[in-house]
Amino acid sequence: MFEKILIANRGEIACRVIKTARRMGIKTVAVYSDADRDAVHVAMADEAVHIGPAPAAQSYLLIEKIVEACKKTGAQAVHPGYGFLSEREAFPKALAEAGIVFIGPNPGAIAAMGDKIESKKAAAAAKVSTVPGFLGVIDSPEHAVKIADEIGYPVMIKASAGGGGKGMRIAHSADEVAEGFARAKSEASSSFGDDRVFVEKFITDPRHIEIQVIGDKHGNVIYLGERECSIQRRNQKVIEEAPSPLLDAETRRKMGEQAVALAKAVNYDSAGTVEFVAGQDKSFYFLEMNTRLQVEHPVTEMITGLDLVELMIRVAAGEALPLTQSDVKLDGWAVESRVYAEDPTRNFLPSIGRLTTYLPPEEGRQGDAIVRNDTGVEEGGEIAIHYDPMIAKLVTWAPTRAHAIAAQAQALDAFAIDGIRHNIPFLAALMAHPRWQEGRLSTGFIAEEFPEGFVAPQPAGAVAKRMMAAAAAIDHQLNQRKRGISGQMRDPSLLKFERDRVVLLAGEAYPVTVDPHAEDGVVVTEPDGTARLVTSDWRPGEPVWTGTIDGHRAAIQVRGVLNGVALQHAGAAAEARVYTRREAELAALMPVKEQGGSGKQVLCPMPGLVKQILVKEGQEVKNGEPIAVVEAMKMENVLRAERDATVSKIHAKEGDSLAVDAVILEFA
Repeated sequence: MFEKILIANRGEIACRVIKTARRMGIKTVAVYSDADRDAVHVAMADEAVHIGPAPAAQSYLLIEKIVEACKKTGAQAVHPGYGFLSEREAFPKALAEAGIVFIGPNPGAIAAMGDKIESKKAAAAAKVSTVPGFLGVIDSPEHAVKIADEIGYPVMIKASAGGGGKGMRIAHSADEVAEGFARAKSEASSSFGDDRVFVEKFITDPRHIEIQVIGDKHGNVIYLGERECSIQRRNQKVIEEAPSPLLDAETRRKMGEQAVALAKAVNYDSAGTVEFVAGQDKSFYFLEMNTRLQVEHPVTEMITGLDLVELMIRVAAGEALPLTQSDVKLDGWAVESRVYAEDPTRNFLPSIGRLTTYLPPEEGRQGDAIVRNDTGVEEGGEIAIHYDPMIAKLVTWAPTRAHAIAAQAQALDAFAIDGIRHNIPFLAALMAHPRWQEGRLSTGFIAEEFPEGFVAPQPAGAVAKRMMAAAAAIDHQLNQRKRGISGQMRDPSLLKFERDRVVLLAGEAYPVTVDPHAEDGVVVTEPDGTARLVTSDWRPGEPVWTGTIDGHRAAIQVRGVLNGVALQHAGAAAEARVYTRREAELAALMPVKEQGGSGKQVLCPMPGLVKQILVKEGQEVKNGEPIAVVEAMKMENVLRAERDATVSKIHAKEGDSLAVDAVILEFA
């Protein structure tokens, strides 16, 4: 077994590998760029080596820097994590030449399966059903359009060396193919150092299901069940689960055996994932193979009880797999939510800045459920523009799918982040979505269910009643605190005046009676006699209210606003204000100030680098026409005109780094 390994990655996956290595008694070496000097993975490792400037192309993607760091520290092996160099055939070759072990598959397997074009050729040769497409390299937009016309629309344009949704576009017309081809090539080049792309048929209403395989250097390969990854946006996974609600045991066996056969055909000898596109009728087609550890590997670990990182390390050290296919048992259900630094209300555009608050939910067993949070950040840390916007992977396990979803919803409500925009409200809304809960999934789920983008829904029904009761309890607790400060709290004559209240929540007025004399908290009673016992673990100033409402645990995000609190729970968000009856009458008479806006400026929707300005001053543009391309966190975002107009002045130029809401151009 190795005594010291280097992790050629950053963020949560570097921390994840370090945890397993530490448990195995293996020392670790971290590498870091200028942007990651104070990162969590650097502090966690036994040693750390600086490898260059912030851009990945000048640090994490330089093979010679990693080899040099190994020689400098005496690291005997390298775990690549995912992304960066993890699927570059040249990387394990360079390590081998330096006498360093690669904790991943052999270079031949990477060449055969890591390259999306070559993997489809290998699958076709192995008689594996594949999606119709063109398996050669496409050299021009015109060539891409010709192929797409022959295949039939819609088509998927994909980076050959891609992954993580980078270098990937869906096109429904020739114009979209031409534009998508340029964007995919550019993203592929900047993310993977390889700008080759190919085109294949896009299967409508598909599901994305993948099989986890693991092989050793003795010819043994097994599969560890499947993961459903159909909840995606911009072709990047948002929520994953294991097992899939679509598959039955027979389909699982067929997919697993096909994945193993494919892996054995290329002498695969590490952890890898064979991805399939599946129809709602359980038909499936080989899509690609990722020759690395997947972001979503924790859900497989949770239902199998296996540590995939440990298996990778042991296999790389020459050990045989410690189990056979018959030993693999799937237990319970696991759900993973990817917490991203992005604004779901602004088309999921990336957000950067400092984490002024970072309070994840408590990990470990909670009743019948288990909560796990894989992360590489901490409070006070900075989310930089240079890398993937992932903050954490929140995973819950429970005996059933419904229970795992409920545990995930509870954990998301308890996850407090401030300082940047993030997608937790969207994830929480997904957990409450009936179609998700029923398992009626497809890769078009988000586009179909949120066609106008995401806006946090107003609370309604049981959610609204829980938020109302919590608001009344919070107000009572704050008033107690005020009386304590003024020395009045122990005067019982004052308590009787605390009872009649009106909770204004999302435009609804809830007259209630708050009884502060309940032994275990307060009782909030509505006019119809419905009474709710509310107990609180919350202390004023904390960003998450926790307690019980009618005996059920609840977590509600709390932020102070003028004369009230902003609450967020189960994906719903609203401001709440608690008044006396007379105050409520007067508040109803107060005018509401409307905010104006202007459509004459195009603002940068997120901090980013201006890659292209596609218009000139004086040019007339039509609604929907592309006007600029801004890159942030390895994704290129095309900004389009929202109306017919004439460009009067351009304020930005290609190569500019812009802050959020910086003016790019103005219309006449």
